[in-house]
Amino acid sequence: MKLINIAFIVFATVFFISCNKTQQPKTDIEMKDLMIRISEIEIDSNYLEEYKCILIEEAKTSVRVEPGVISIYPMFKKDNPTQVRILEIYANRKAYKSHLETTHFLKYKSTTLKMVKSLQLLDMESIAPEMMPEMFCKLKIR
Repeated sequence: MKLINIAFIVFATVFFISCNKTQQPKTDIEMKDLMIRISEIEIDSNYLEEYKCILIEEAKTSVRVEPGVISIYPMFKKDNPTQVRILEIYANRKAYKSHLETTHFLKYKSTTLKMVKSLQLLDMESIAPEMMPEMFCKLKIR
């Protein structure tokens, strides 16, 4: 239940940020086709800082250049920074499969392989997908 609450907060934050007027092109998305996943990753503490740098680069590039990537939002547990969680939202399964073939994802995967102690991929389903475009659009980032 706690993971669901955290996912909701992160998900809402992602959509809040997406409400900001940026130069990102808007993508027509069928809410029923969304693919939502939470990646639970444990990182070897010896590689933590290096891993975070590589992950940030991959996440930023994915969201910036891939129209079907809505969110790759990395975070870590406050009490244990080696426990990384990533909220991944794709327009559909095709966008996800396309993402797995990009140069930036393949670079991330190959360079972090030795750093990852465990990986679990949790496929999620939205409870109220119609809310997504409206979430937190009234707030300003400071």
